[in-house]
Amino acid sequence: MQHSDCIFCQIIRGEAPATMLYQDERAVAFRDIAPIAPVHVLIVPRLHIASAAEVTAEHAPLIGHLIAIAAHIARQQGIAERGYRLVTNVGREGGQAIFHLHWHLIGGRQLRGIG
Repeated sequence: MQHSDCIFCQIIRGEAPATMLYQDERAVAFRDIAPIAPVHVLIVPRLHIASAAEVTAEHAPLIGHLIAIAAHIARQQGIAERGYRLVTNVGREGGQAIFHLHWHLIGGRQLRGIG
């Protein structure tokens, strides 16, 4: 199910612009509009799930697929061997701004440690 007011659902439906890097029947991946590194891609399931806090065991194949997409894009962008960060924010205190599950694939430069 998609939500009319969700920007990621709008991008998935083609109603909002995005620089797509990957699309299939279960997910899309596109460049972040405010990148924090040379490579900053968002990997988003077509299924609207608000955050990782709502993921259940039935979503396991989809979550694995999203991570496989991230690895594919990292290879495609030339950052797989050097390293990258794959992160999802959960809830407001976790830094989540758009409440549609997504992963940030970040790389292309030395990243600072977390914490």
